[in-house]
Amino acid sequence: PLAEMNTSMTINACAPWLLALYIAAADEQGADRKLLQGTTQNDIIKEYLSRGTYVFPPAPSMRLTKDVIVFTTEHLPRWNPMNVCSYHLQEAGATPVQELAFALANAIAILDTVKASGEAEGAVFGEVVGRISFFVNAGMRFITEMCKMRAFVDLWDEICINRYGITDPKQKLFRYGVQVNSLGLTEQQPENNVYRILLEMLAVTLSKKARARAVQLPAWNEALGLPRSFDQQWSLRMQQVVAYETDLLDYGDIFDGSTEIAKKVEALKDEARAELARIEAMGGAVAAVENSYMKQALVESNTRRLENIERGEQVVVGVNRWTETEPSPLTTGEGSILTVPEHVEPEQIARLQAWRAARDPAAVDAALAGLRSAAQEGRNIMEPSIICAKAGITTGEWGSCLREVFGEYRAPTGVGRAARIDTQGLDEVRASVEAVSAKLGRRIKFLVGKPGLDGHSNGAEQIAVRARDAGMEVVYEGIRLTPAEIVNAALEESVHVIGLSILSGSHVPLVRDVMDRLRAEGLTDVPVVVGGIIPMEDEIQLKAFGVAAVYTPKNFELNRIMADIVAIVDREAQKAA
Repeated sequence: PLAEMNTSMTINACAPWLLALYIAAADEQGADRKLLQGTTQNDIIKEYLSRGTYVFPPAPSMRLTKDVIVFTTEHLPRWNPMNVCSYHLQEAGATPVQELAFALANAIAILDTVKASGEAEGAVFGEVVGRISFFVNAGMRFITEMCKMRAFVDLWDEICINRYGITDPKQKLFRYGVQVNSLGLTEQQPENNVYRILLEMLAVTLSKKARARAVQLPAWNEALGLPRSFDQQWSLRMQQVVAYETDLLDYGDIFDGSTEIAKKVEALKDEARAELARIEAMGGAVAAVENSYMKQALVESNTRRLENIERGEQVVVGVNRWTETEPSPLTTGEGSILTVPEHVEPEQIARLQAWRAARDPAAVDAALAGLRSAAQEGRNIMEPSIICAKAGITTGEWGSCLREVFGEYRAPTGVGRAARIDTQGLDEVRASVEAVSAKLGRRIKFLVGKPGLDGHSNGAEQIAVRARDAGMEVVYEGIRLTPAEIVNAALEESVHVIGLSILSGSHVPLVRDVMDRLRAEGLTDVPVVVGGIIPMEDEIQLKAFGVAAVYTPKNFELNRIMADIVAIVDREAQKAA
C-alpha cells in the first residue's frame, strides 16, 4: 500500500503530474494523503542548466514548483516537495564553488517564490523550509568534496537564519542524499571505476557533520552502456561493506579540530558567498538562467576540465597515464551491458492507444478544461491534475494542455559566449580548417545535433566549442531536436558535416532515421559522425548505415576528433570534385 511506502520520484518539469498520478492511486487504495511519504525532485533550474528535461519558460515553471510545495505542505506533510540538485551541475562541469553557489541560489529562488506568493506564511513557511532537501555530487578529489559538504551545511544554516529567520534546528537542517560522480567514469580500463566510485563515496560518509542521509552509487560500466542488475548490485554491495564491515559509523566527526580542513571549508564558503552575491545582483537564479550566466560558466568549467585531461595536467589512470592494459574479462563477449529491444516502443504505443480508447471522453474533456482554467487563472495546479489522473489523462495530454497556456522554452546553450581556449595541437587543426575551407570556397560549416529526448548536452557543447575554436562555423541549436529538424537545418544551412550526440541508448533508430532522411533529400554528400555511449556492436551497425566515424568516451582528445572531421570533409570534397 502506498501509505506504507516511501517513494522517490526523479521528475521535474512534470512533477505536479507524476505526484497527481501517485495521489490518485493512493486515493483509490483509500489511503490517508497525510500518511504519504516520498520525494519529488521538482528542480527545474538545474534542468535548464544541465539535464534538459524542461518544457515551459522559467516563470510558469517556478510557479508549478511552488504549487507542488504549497500543496504538499498542507495535504502531504510527510512529503519532500523539492530536491535541489547540485549533482547534475557537477556532471555538467561545475567546480565545487559553482556547485555550492548555483545550488543554493536555486534553493533561494524557489523559497523566495513561495514566500512572495503569500500562500505559505509564518509557521507554515518554516515547514516549507524544513521539507527542502538536496541531492549532491561527489568527485574524485574527496578531501575537497568532503570540505564542500561541510561548507554546504554551514552556508545553508546561514541562509535559513539570516534570509528567512528560521531558527528551529530541525527546519534548518541541511538534509541531503548523494550519487557520486559519473562524469569521471572511463570507458578505458573500466574496472578502475570500481575504485573511483568507492573513493568518491568517502567524501559523503567520512565526516559525520556532513554525512549523507542516503547514498546511491553509479555502476562501474556506465561509460560502456546501460548497467545490468548485477552491476547495480555490485554498487549496492560497496555501500554495505563500508556501512557494516568498517567502523566508520562508530565515531563522531573525525575532522573537527583539523586546521587544514577548517581552512579549506572557509575558503570554499568565501568563494561561494561571492558567487551568490553576483547571482543575487543579476536578480537571482532565474535571471542567471535567462541571461545564460550560469550555463556559460558550466560550459567553460567543463572545457577547462577536458583541456586539463588532454594536456595530462589532470591525471586519469588508464586514459592519459598508464594506458597499457591486459584484456579485461569484465568486458569481453556479449551481455556485458543491458540492451533494450526495439519492439518495446511500438508495444507501449499500442497500450497507450488502447488506454485512450477505453476512457470516458466527457470526463477527459471536463478534466482538461479544469486544468486549463487553473493554469490560466493562476490557481494551484495540483487538485485539477489529480482529477485529470482519475479521468485517465495521459502525460502527453497533461503537458500539451499546459503548453497551450504557458508556451515552450529553449534555454540558452552557453556555447556562443563561452571563452575561447588554445589547447596543445589546436593550431595544427586551425591550419587544416583554413586549408580545407579554401578548397571549399567557404568556411567549413559543422552542424552539431542532439536528436531525441536525451537532454545530456555536455558532449555536444564541448564539440561545438572546440569546433568553433578550431575555426569552423558551427550550427548548434540545443537539445531535443527531431531527425527531421536536423536534416532540415542541414539543408537550410548548407552544412559540410553533421555531428550527432546521443547518450540515451537510442542511437541506432535515431541515426537510421537521420541517414534515411538525408538520402531522401539527396544529401548523401554530407558526412555524418556520431558520438555517445555506443557499444562496439552498435558502432559496426552505425557504420553500415553510412556513418563516417563513431566516437565514445575513450575518444577524449577533442583536437584529434576535430582533425578527423576536417579530414572527412576534405575527402568528401575531393570525391565531389
